[in-house]
Formats: sequence, structure tokens, C-alpha cells
Amino acid sequence: MCEGGAVNANWEERVAKAWDTFDTYEEDRAGEFRALIDELAAELPEGHPAGLFERACAFDSTGHSDRAVPLYQEALERGLDGVRRRRALIQLASSLRNVGRAAEGVALLGPELEAVPDELDDAVRAVLALCLANLGREREGLALVLGALAPHLPRYQRSMGAYARALVEPAEA
Repeated sequence: MCEGGAVNANWEERVAKAWDTFDTYEEDRAGEFRALIDELAAELPEGHPAGLFERACAFDSTGHSDRAVPLYQEALERGLDGVRRRRALIQLASSLRNVGRAAEGVALLGPELEAVPDELDDAVRAVLALCLANLGREREGLALVLGALAPHLPRYQRSMGAYARALVEPAEA
């Protein structure tokens, strides 16, 4: 149990271990996994952003984007912070896309392109690209994906970056 109902290293470790077991749950046992996450979330005070986030992730990961969306939203409204905040934005945008609300996903992730760079930047661009594709804006999505990929290539970074920009910038006369 979390001491005083607060997130601590022990709780974080147990949550990480639970997620490490996720792939061992067959599809027909998804409810068992969600119950495990619910037990961990219940150790926190009612409505704690981290608990809401973990529950949202469990629904999302077991094919219930529709049930994940309100939990992500509530976690963010209640002040989810740190890396979980950015993960929640990415995952919420993806879930919104899955339930036919891709424009809301674009609105969520657009500002994240200007955020302080971190290890989730490529995920932001990948999900944003998927949302854009759902809206018929594939060229913009492809430009984002190429721009994210370019720095990881052993060669051609400069040309891929230029090609990415050319997809969305107006052609010169």
C-alpha cells in the first residue's frame, strides 16, 4: 500500500512490474490485467491523477479507447505532471483518433511540437501524423514522420529533412 496514499518509489516499482507482465495476459484475460492496475490505483486517494492515468492506460492497452479517454482527460484536469502528463497527451490523442475524434488529437499534440525536447518527441510526431492522416492531411503527417526519422538515419539526414519540409511548404515559383 502507498504510505499516506501518495505515489512513492515502491508504488512506481509495482506499477512498472505490473506493466512488465502485460504481454503475459491473453486477450480473454484483459479484465484480470485491468483489475491488477485498479488495485494499484486504489492505493492512491480517489481521483489521484497517477491512478487515473494508469487506469486509462490499462483500458487503452486492452482495446477500450472509449473508456480510456475520460480517464486521461480527468487525470490531466487534476494536474497530472511530469512524463506521465506528456504520455497522457500522446495516448489521449491516439485514443481520440481511435474513437473518431482525430481533430481533437491534433489540437492536443500541436502545441507539444514546441515543448522542451525529450524522449517522447518522436511519439508525439507519430501519433500526430496518424491523426492528420485520419483528417485527410497525409502530406503533413508524412512530413512529421520523415522529420522525426531523419536524425536517426546513418546518412541522408539533411536531404530527408529537406524532403519533409518540401511536403508542406509551398513550391517556389
